[in-house]
Amino acid sequence: MAITLVNPDGLPAIDVYRQVSVASGSRLVFVAGQVAWDAEGNTIGAGDLAAQVEQCYLNVATALAGIGGTFDDVAKLNVHVVDWTPDKMPLLLEGISRAAAKLGTTPVPPATLLGVAALDVPEHMVEVEATAVLD
Repeated sequence: MAITLVNPDGLPAIDVYRQVSVASGSRLVFVAGQVAWDAEGNTIGAGDLAAQVEQCYLNVATALAGIGGTFDDVAKLNVHVVDWTPDKMPLLLEGISRAAAKLGTTPVPPATLLGVAALDVPEHMVEVEATAVLD
């Protein structure tokens, strides 16, 4: 595994992600922002933020598997949520938790959460992009 996740002393320990990732691998991988599409391009979970978050994370995992990687190789996530407000956090965490259960891992690399006005199509509520490092 090319990624070590750390919460350094002097920074708050956040349950849902680590503050720092240290990469020792040699292949840098950039996964395009994944939305809640299935393999045929159908939107999953229209109007359901948790379902869309889950699908986005599963799509990131599928992209990584396609090149021989897993979520354990992710060094950084960027999560873009349409019309973000803090009261949406439980739905975001629910979606991540459901994806983690299906993937058999806890995806906790450093992450940035950004509120955005809109995404590619009106049905999409969230987009997740990843940077990974593989040996």
